Amino acid sequence: MRRLLFLILIVGLGVGGWYVWGNYTVEVRRTPAGGIQYVKLVPRVQRRSPTGDPAIEQPPVAPARPSVRVATFNLDGLDENKLATMQVSDTLVRIIPRFDVVAVQGVRSKNRGVLVRLTEQLNATGRYYDFATCPTVERDSVPQYNALLFDAASVEIDRSTVRSVEDPLGRFRYKPLVAQFRVRGPPETEAFTFLLINVHVEADRVSIELDLLADVYRAVRDAGRNEDDIVLLGDLESDAEHLGRLARLPNITAAATNVPTTTRGTQQSDNILFDRRATAEFTGRAGVLDMIRELDLKPEAALAVSEHLPVWAEFSCYEGGQAGHVADTAKAAVR
Repeated sequence: MRRLLFLILIVGLGVGGWYVWGNYTVEVRRTPAGGIQYVKLVPRVQRRSPTGDPAIEQPPVAPARPSVRVATFNLDGLDENKLATMQVSDTLVRIIPRFDVVAVQGVRSKNRGVLVRLTEQLNATGRYYDFATCPTVERDSVPQYNALLFDAASVEIDRSTVRSVEDPLGRFRYKPLVAQFRVRGPPETEAFTFLLINVHVEADRVSIELDLLADVYRAVRDAGRNEDDIVLLGDLESDAEHLGRLARLPNITAAATNVPTTTRGTQQSDNILFDRRATAEFTGRAGVLDMIRELDLKPEAALAVSEHLPVWAEFSCYEGGQAGHVADTAKAAVR
């Protein structure tokens, strides 16, 4: 009888351990000094594989709304240790869900693990965030890279378009990341589709890389996908008045002008650029999220998250800026 009870206990522990391992992840919260504050189990509500592949379970479409918000946010060296700090992770979980797509820079990891952990935390409340980054991140062993976080209930990504810009001469310190999206909700022939170029300019190569980005923008625009809504966004290390050849692109406009985008409030560094004539979907609403004021953070707490502030712009969910506009067949082919 004792042996039977012992076997039942062992089997029960095994099944329980398997269930916990499959449905929860261990989250370690650290103090600013680096010590462990507490350890807890977080439900694995992630609805995709940890490699960033398409969602296994199709998320429900978000409630109908007129617009989507696209943002850029330099995470300033986000790695596993930084994400494990409570004030950092909690602040990111408060910021990112305000936007449908967030182009992030400064992810510091040799793999995608930190992005997996971040999206798990975002989705612990029932959201459907996913991520995309260059497919060769782990193979290339880059120390820092760009990524795209997005609410899969609001937008869908064409993963066949996700790639880093070819740079055989190594002229970019951080290769721009490209991906195409379509808004979910409206009929496919009416939904706004757009292509993002996520960039991170190296501080000591500003003029060179800004000029190169003008070539990148044109190359992406003319690549034959019949997509005219090209949005270049990221850390440009320059204000909207000093963008070199990038500023001379026809009809180019900046979402942020005459406003600082750094946490210290000393300079403009981050921005969102697009062709104001081609991208008629821009609603005219854009801004910079001040972490200190809007989240009621102390300056040192905001700086622990990033030296940069999120910059955002709002676009209509409908191609052409209004319902009933039928998109070009090729533009509507995002899958």
